[in-house]
Amino acid sequence: MTRGPQLENEAAQSTAALGPLVGIAREDLMGAVAVLLRESASDPQRIARHARAMGEDMVRIMTGKSELAPDPKDKRFMDPAWQYNPFFRAGAQYYLAVQKGMKGWLEDLNLDDLERDRANFITTIIIDSLAPTNTLAGNPTAQKRVIDSGGLSLIKGLQNAYNDMVHNKGMVSQVDKRPFKLGENIATSKGSVVLRTEMMELIQYAPTTDEVHAIPQLTIPPQINKMYINDLSPEKSVIKYQLDNGMQTFVISWRNPSKEQGIWAMDDYVRSCREAMVAVSEITGSDKVNVSAGCSGGQTASVLASKLAADKDDLLGSLTLMVCVLHPMQNDIEAGSLVSENGMKLARQRAAKAGIIKADDLARGFAWLRPNDLIWNYVINNYLLGADPPAFDVLYWNADATNLSGSLMGDFLTLFETLAFTKKGEVEMAGHKIDLSKVKSDLFILGGVTDHITPWKATYRSTRLFGSKDITYVLSQSGHMQAILNPPGNPKAKYFVQAKPGKLPETADQWLEGTEEVKGSWWPFWMEWMKKRSGPKVPAPNELGNDRYKPLDPAPGLYVVEAR
Repeated sequence: MTRGPQLENEAAQSTAALGPLVGIAREDLMGAVAVLLRESASDPQRIARHARAMGEDMVRIMTGKSELAPDPKDKRFMDPAWQYNPFFRAGAQYYLAVQKGMKGWLEDLNLDDLERDRANFITTIIIDSLAPTNTLAGNPTAQKRVIDSGGLSLIKGLQNAYNDMVHNKGMVSQVDKRPFKLGENIATSKGSVVLRTEMMELIQYAPTTDEVHAIPQLTIPPQINKMYINDLSPEKSVIKYQLDNGMQTFVISWRNPSKEQGIWAMDDYVRSCREAMVAVSEITGSDKVNVSAGCSGGQTASVLASKLAADKDDLLGSLTLMVCVLHPMQNDIEAGSLVSENGMKLARQRAAKAGIIKADDLARGFAWLRPNDLIWNYVINNYLLGADPPAFDVLYWNADATNLSGSLMGDFLTLFETLAFTKKGEVEMAGHKIDLSKVKSDLFILGGVTDHITPWKATYRSTRLFGSKDITYVLSQSGHMQAILNPPGNPKAKYFVQAKPGKLPETADQWLEGTEEVKGSWWPFWMEWMKKRSGPKVPAPNELGNDRYKPLDPAPGLYVVEAR
C-alpha cells in the first residue's frame, strides 16, 4: 500500500466528533503527569531497579546482542533498513527499550484503575512523540527520498511546513483542499434551500424518480461539521441514494456560529429541528416525517424525539441514529480516563467566557489525543518526505469544521455528566424533562466495528433506552464516518445483523453471538427498512417547496460556505 491510501484510511477513521472529549481540560493532563511524578518519587529503590533494567537493555543493544524488534504490523518500521542497517536497527531498539522500560515502570507503580488508565494514555502520547521515524536523522525512508529527489523533498517539506504555519495555524495539514469545490465536484446533488433562519437552512433535494414515497426523510447533521458529509462524491452520497430509491429527501444545514451566537443552546437547536419538520410536513403534505441523524446530531434528534413525545406531538415517524452514543461510560474511549468533573467545570467556564469553541481549537485538541494517526503520520508524509497530503473528500469535509456554541457545549456536557438519556424524567432540557421511554417510533441504530470515537458497544446501549417496540441494530464494517459512508460497490463492505428476528438481547456481546455476517453495503438493508416506513408511492413533485416555503438558493445553500 502506498503512503497516500494509508493516510486516507487512517485519518478517515479519526474524523473529529463531539463527545466527552470537550470536557478534557489541560489541568487534567497536568494532574495525570503530577501523579506519575509523585508516585515515582515515593520509592527511590523502584526507580533504581527500573534504571538498572533499562541500562542492561542498552548494553545489549550496544554489543549487538539485543533481541528487541518492532511489531511486524507497526507501519513506522516497515522499511528494510530497520532490519538490515546496524545504525537504524540500534535506533529502533533504543526506542523499543524506552517503550519497554516505561511499560514495566507503569506496571510497578501503585495506581488505581483510573490513574493507571490516565498514566498509560499520557505516556503513550509521549513515547509516540519520541519515535525516531519522526525525525529526518532517524527515518531511513525520508533519507532515501532526499537522495532520490536530489534534495527537492527537503525543499518541498520546508514549503509545506511554512504553509501550515502561515495558512493552517501551525497544524500539519491532513488534506490537500485544492481539488475540491462545493457544488462542482463535491455536494453536487440538485436541490434548493426552502427555509432559511438565523440558525439553519432547510434544503429540499430534487427527486430523481417519477414516483416518491409519501412520507419524507429529514436528516439532522452534527453541529460541529458541515451537512455535505451526506453528499460527497455521487458514488458515496447518502442523499443521492435516498433520491434514487424514491425518498423525499430534506437536510438541515446548520449555520457556523460566531461569538455573538454562542448563546445558542440545545433548546434553540431542537426548536429549529421542529421548525424544519413542520416545513417538511407542509411541503410534502405528510403528517409524518422520518428522521435520521448521526453522532452529536443523533443526540440532538433524541432530545427532539423526547420533546415531541412529551408534547404528545406525533409528527415523528421512524428514527435512525448512526454512530451515536446516548449512554456513555468513562472507559468507552481511550481518552475517557482524562475526563473529570473538574475538567468539565473548567471547560464550561472557558466556553462561557469565549462564547464559542473555535473549530481550529477542537481539531487541534482532538489531533493531540491521537498523535500517531493525526499528527506524526502527516509530519512524516508532508515534511520529511516532502509529499502532499491526500486529496480525499472525507478529509476535506473533516477539515471544514465549524465553531461550537458555548451554550450548546454546556448542554452536551450536561447530557454526558448526568447520563440524561438513561433517566426517565429527571434531567430538564429544551423545555421538558428528557424521557426516551416515551418515544415509541420505530428505531434503526447503526454502529461501526472499528469506531473508537463512538464505540459500537456504546451505541448498542441506546437500544435499551427507548420505548420503541420495533428496534433494528446494524453493525457496519469500518470506523465512525466510514461506517456510514459504506455504499454499494465497495468490495470490502460487510455488516452484521441479528440472524433471527425478535427482541434485541440486553447486551452487545449477546447480540453479537446471534448475528450473521452479510457481504456488501448496509445501505440496501436500511433502505428496505425505510421503504416499509415511508408510506405508499405518489407522483414526484414537479417543483420544490410550496407557496409558503419558496425555493431560495440552490443546494448546498449559503451556510456551508460561510466562514467565521
